Amino acid sequence: MYSLSDFDYSLPSELIAQSPFDPRDLAGLLHVAQDNNLNDYVMRDLPTLLRAGDLLLANDTKVIPAQLYGRINEKNIGLTLHKQISEDSWLAFAKPAKKCILNSVIDFGNGFEAIVDERRSAGEALIRFNHSSNSLLQRIEKLGKMPLPPYIKRGREGDDTDTINYQTLFAKKIGAVAAPTAGLHFTPELKQSVLDAGAQIEMVTLHVGAGTFLPVKSENLSDHKMHSEWGEVTSEIANKINETKYNNGRVICVGTTSLRIVESIWTKFGSMEAFKGDTNLFITPGYTFNVADMLLTNFHLPKSTLLMLVSAFAGFYEIKAAYQHAIDNHYRFFSYGDGCLLEKKK
Repeated sequence: MYSLSDFDYSLPSELIAQSPFDPRDLAGLLHVAQDNNLNDYVMRDLPTLLRAGDLLLANDTKVIPAQLYGRINEKNIGLTLHKQISEDSWLAFAKPAKKCILNSVIDFGNGFEAIVDERRSAGEALIRFNHSSNSLLQRIEKLGKMPLPPYIKRGREGDDTDTINYQTLFAKKIGAVAAPTAGLHFTPELKQSVLDAGAQIEMVTLHVGAGTFLPVKSENLSDHKMHSEWGEVTSEIANKINETKYNNGRVICVGTTSLRIVESIWTKFGSMEAFKGDTNLFITPGYTFNVADMLLTNFHLPKSTLLMLVSAFAGFYEIKAAYQHAIDNHYRFFSYGDGCLLEKKK
């Protein structure tokens, strides 16, 4: 049984990437093979590690500029939207949370306002806006900032390049408040090279929530509460996954988000089926993977749920060795950093 402290490691701050590699597909790629061999590539080499018949599953969620700044009773307050509840309401993390008083009005300017409908634990609140549907999204697009994780240092005004850099090539369906970062490495050229190698690329959806940034605080992992996120896999894609498995092809998830939605469906139904709804699957070592054979992902934060997931997938000690190799070889870490291709541990 693993505890939170088992997933800690020391990372030199200079290895935390503050911007993506340009071009994106020249980022580093560490291949962690089933035989525990560690091989250094760049992302552009990915097609050489694929086979004809492989199926890559990428997340087509699109990040909205989910950080809003307003005022309550002339006091500044910041909100990070993380899950849409209705056409006019979102769950959000407030900072400072103590200013987010029940029934108080948040003024964002230009007639754009919201009311605090509920206060919850851990700085979370339910916010109801005076706009809804497309009108609300237009206001958020106009006034919001890209919701970069706190380890990417930006001023309050942000950096205009993040509007493009923090969006993947596959981004289509609006709803995420964090990028599915493995997809950030793809360029049109890399996508075409993957297809030329005889692999397929298909889309699944998981609207990544800001809960993905929340630290695990309980030493006992079973006490951690995962925030739910909305996802969808169509019947067409479910059938393609089943067909790939039947033909002994490999399912390669582009990112932990793609992996979590397909594994959530298998966990729920015991097979791959069409699905649309919420998932809060928390994957830790000991979990049995039924869909994914390989995982393309970035390097994750110490003590994070995502580090626990990759340790479950590729092996606890294998991931420790891979991360130490990455540090020793100056790989760039986290959202804008380099990637690794993990093979599922037998």
